[in-house]
Amino acid sequence: MPRAGPVLGSLRLGAMSFGPLARSVVVAAAVSGGLAVAAQMGAPPSQHRLSGRLILLEKGRPAGERGLDRSRAAVWFEPARRSAAPAAVAAEMTTLKKQFTPQLVVVPVGSRVTFPNRDPILHNVFSVSGKNSFDLGLVGAGQGKSATLREAGLVRVFCNVHHGMFAHVLVVQTPHYAIADARGGFALAGLPPGPGTLHFWHERADPESRRIVVPVPGELELELPLVLPKVPPHKNKLGKAYGRSAYE
Repeated sequence: MPRAGPVLGSLRLGAMSFGPLARSVVVAAAVSGGLAVAAQMGAPPSQHRLSGRLILLEKGRPAGERGLDRSRAAVWFEPARRSAAPAAVAAEMTTLKKQFTPQLVVVPVGSRVTFPNRDPILHNVFSVSGKNSFDLGLVGAGQGKSATLREAGLVRVFCNVHHGMFAHVLVVQTPHYAIADARGGFALAGLPPGPGTLHFWHERADPESRRIVVPVPGELELELPLVLPKVPPHKNKLGKAYGRSAYE
């Protein structure tokens, strides 16, 4: 009686001998069966999902709920084996009621971010962030102006007229990124198997990273100590302290 052989897809190969053509047909059917199963599960073969929650800490303990927006945080994964660079995208960050909305945008390198003005007053959106620095000048209500971000890193966005306005654009070199939800939850889909670096950040914390190997079993809990004030300390686009503006 032949011994049971290894399972490929949904087929079990016995120890009996097949001719070259027959072996090719059996293996092709087995691989095809495996691909069909993967397709039915809704994910391409060799791609994985990673999920978890960010835990924000104050003085070593989980932070309270009042005044803390957990959705101003991002998680992104960089595989050790680099693939083709992700395509640039077009994104928007609106100025409304003297605030940026949303206050966090994540985009691949080379993306363009437009800043429409929905206020009846003037704004001057700017950033002093290395190669991603820009100054859009005074802009009234309307479609606004845009900036193209050509270097990976954190772009701190301010208004030269209103000191309390601030936001962040995170520029990444990977297609695997997500913004946390209101409870700090996140999910990354389509990850390739193997080692890489998982980065995570909140606007009031320094960025952290962890080496992982995909797939990762279960849910991750990532701790981030809050060390920064609610409004980032900054000066105007000329490097001077803010004064009262005629455009308030």
